[in-house]
Amino acid sequence: MAKQSNTSKIMIGFIKNIFNKKKEDLGYTPIPEATRLQIIADACKQVSRGVFFSTIIIIASFLPVFLLTGQEGKLFGPLAYTKTFILVIDAILVLTLAPVLISYFMKGRFRSENENPVNRNLEAWYEPLITKCIHWRKTTIGVNILALLISVPMLWSLGREFMPPLDEGSILFMPVTLPDVSNGEAKRILQVQDKLIKSVPEVSYVLGKAGRAETATDNSPISMIETIILLKPKSEWRSGLTKDDIINELNHKLQIPGVTNGWTQPIINRINMLSTGIRTDVGVKVYGQNLDTIDAFSQKIRSYLQGIDGVKDLYVEPITGGKYIDIAIKRDEISRYNLSIDDVNTVVESALGGMQLTTTIEGRQRFSVNARYGQDFRDNLQDLKRLQVQTMDFGPIPLEAVADIGISEGPPMINSENALLRGTVLFNVRDRDLAGTVEEAREKLDAMIGQLPKGYFIEWSGQYENLIRSERTMKLIIPIVLVIIFLCMYFAFHSVREAFFSLISIPFALIGGAFMVYFWGVNLSVAVAVGFIALFGLAVETGIVMVIYLNDAMQQLVALKGNSRETITKEDLRTYVIAGAAKRLRPKLMTVCVSLFGLIPILWSTGVGSDVMIPIVLPMVGGVLTSSTHILLVTPLIFLMTKEYELKKYGKIEVLDAKH
Repeated sequence: MAKQSNTSKIMIGFIKNIFNKKKEDLGYTPIPEATRLQIIADACKQVSRGVFFSTIIIIASFLPVFLLTGQEGKLFGPLAYTKTFILVIDAILVLTLAPVLISYFMKGRFRSENENPVNRNLEAWYEPLITKCIHWRKTTIGVNILALLISVPMLWSLGREFMPPLDEGSILFMPVTLPDVSNGEAKRILQVQDKLIKSVPEVSYVLGKAGRAETATDNSPISMIETIILLKPKSEWRSGLTKDDIINELNHKLQIPGVTNGWTQPIINRINMLSTGIRTDVGVKVYGQNLDTIDAFSQKIRSYLQGIDGVKDLYVEPITGGKYIDIAIKRDEISRYNLSIDDVNTVVESALGGMQLTTTIEGRQRFSVNARYGQDFRDNLQDLKRLQVQTMDFGPIPLEAVADIGISEGPPMINSENALLRGTVLFNVRDRDLAGTVEEAREKLDAMIGQLPKGYFIEWSGQYENLIRSERTMKLIIPIVLVIIFLCMYFAFHSVREAFFSLISIPFALIGGAFMVYFWGVNLSVAVAVGFIALFGLAVETGIVMVIYLNDAMQQLVALKGNSRETITKEDLRTYVIAGAAKRLRPKLMTVCVSLFGLIPILWSTGVGSDVMIPIVLPMVGGVLTSSTHILLVTPLIFLMTKEYELKKYGKIEVLDAKH
């Protein structure tokens, strides 16, 4: 977003600089062509170093985005690369093509800036304001520091989440039944649920699926149902209704005994399952050696998590409760009937599992042809016990004569990870931030972790895992980025004091961003962090331009009165600092306006994608306002105080080369 104003910002600076040089150096007298071109070259050189290092700083500020991995890296990586490439091309064109274009189009007579009513009114408003700020310097600095001190706790009081929830426009309903549910019962539940869902007026279409698809990548059991709910356009919804209200209404209607409801969205569900193996926002993985022990601790974790604010759709992934048919052959009995174990197993295989008879060939495809007993002959235990086993001496006998047949419990599905058995407690987070919910849950589980036997442990996964990884990356790289920005400003000014002086504009840029994010009710996330990162580059870039013009004013003062405390008074410093700050006021304000005009419309955007774009834009809009206010009012004040200190201590002021 910041790239949209970078080219216009530099072009405005070039053109205004050239205009003022012609006006200041030569007035309105017609000048030779060679002199005009030389003025253009000198004006472009004055801001060339600032332009170059401003570009480097903006690119460096996006270094954390380049180093993001996983889902967040894939989402924001294209933004960082696009911004960087455009800035590089901008810098090359502005330093090479812009002076040439200016030499063609900037000809003829130029009027004074005071003749422009906009510029005249701006200066008439700005100079008294900055004069008052300089007069009440302690109050001005105190107000800024107070605002900064207020904004920091406001920022830390916000909730934290990995990514702002993206409204996909549809709902994915994922209920889970008991592991031993039959195909017929799963089908009945699916039909009942679809009818109840369709009864809500805002629902347009419903499509449900139970079990797994014919693919190796889908391991869904028959007990897990997936229903995609397509909603009507929001203009057709009941007045005042939100998507959360619709989900709550559907959840109230779909309270079916033996069914645990789960609500998510189709795209984020697939992303969660692919990236973390968890189909909900958060999962607590329980590792161990025994499935019964893992299930017992999973149920205990579920009881601890119940009642925590924000925890929704709480569910323990079943690792016990599956039903299996056990056929234990009686070895003494089969010897009485002159049968072998293979004879009995062949009957069981052909009756229940199916026996391959032949293979059919259709083109390049081959299909096996299997045969087994019909459903009516094997749909209950009594029918299985009556299955006929053919003997040589005694004719057909029932299967129960040579085998014990019964139903036993076992794991419906065995999940393992890192060579360990795994159980999972799943839940979604709604109506609260992700980090706050998980941190409260972890505090409640800390007392239970000590009760786990040796060889058993838990691990948090899901979106919380992504949040911790992204925060770790940010904390590691942002200090390095600040060092790089400081070095860039040092090479721009060749002064540690001036580099630090420009760097302090970054914290004050946080003020507006923090207030905007806080009052908009947005949680801290990777998207908000990307917005603040983009804001850092903008704040430093504008500050460099201001410092260049302030140093240019100091050069003019030294050229006129010399560099000594005997010739320069505090009033002289004050006058020239105000003149340097007011100089090129219109392009500075135009820079702010271009940024705001490009960003503010996004705040009122709707539709898919706006949920992610708004958190990025919020800190930039607020930060541009406060950082520009700081640069226009506070930066000249701090610059003046620095020069007064230099004049008092060293007997002269440090004058940097503003023309480069």
